[in-house]
Amino acid sequence: MTSYNYRYLLIDKRPSGVAVVTMNRPELLNAVNWEMHHELERVFVDLDSDKDVRAIVLTGAGRGFCSGGDQKSLDKVAIPSPTRAGRHLIRNILEVEAPVIAAVNGAAVGLGATLALMCDVIFAHSSARFADTHVTAGVVAGDGGAVIWPLLIGPARAKHYLMTGDFISAEKAAAMGMINEVVTERDVRDHAIEYAEMLASGPREAIAWTKYSVNKIIKEYTHLLLDTSIALETLTFASPERREAVAAFAEKRKRFAEK
Repeated sequence: MTSYNYRYLLIDKRPSGVAVVTMNRPELLNAVNWEMHHELERVFVDLDSDKDVRAIVLTGAGRGFCSGGDQKSLDKVAIPSPTRAGRHLIRNILEVEAPVIAAVNGAAVGLGATLALMCDVIFAHSSARFADTHVTAGVVAGDGGAVIWPLLIGPARAKHYLMTGDFISAEKAAAMGMINEVVTERDVRDHAIEYAEMLASGPREAIAWTKYSVNKIIKEYTHLLLDTSIALETLTFASPERREAVAAFAEKRKRFAEK
């Protein structure tokens, strides 16, 4: 049996063929530092190579799914190519043959929202919320948000949420077709595992190649947009106007919301 050694991810392989991947920094709502980012890049490659795995559930420990990048940690450690890291993470999620089911148990913000929305099927607890808050930090929505949000809810809605950083409730996300289902009567993780076990018991190649066929649409948009959006995000991180712009924008958003 294949064993896995990660610091920030918990891997629970079940006899049913389901692997449950839990992002495990609950004290920070599973915010992603560079080491965790690298583990997320690697885990989908490792699971894709494990022929015992027929479906994957992605969730978060504690009361949150993933609050996005751990900015304090990310700013302290320079990596050679953030564009490469972001591209590999998105590519590896899309390339793994087993269906990936998101169990969104709480806030999914920034990169956390991208991770959830790049999954094949998305279940969310009624308390969950989604947002891409890059712009509220003065940077471009570059980690995949510019790719997946327009595909799920259309360009007009996507531009609103990406340009304002507004939050979407689980109920509203389901109504817009952004996620599959809101889970209210039971634990969303249990619901996602049960669904994953159903897929794991199905015809493996038929499911895998159906996923592959549909994902070609997402891959085309990823090839078109991801490198550019991540590069622009990196540029805006270095902008001297970022701090002042963020403070002014936050005040204007507050006044607009109060109207």
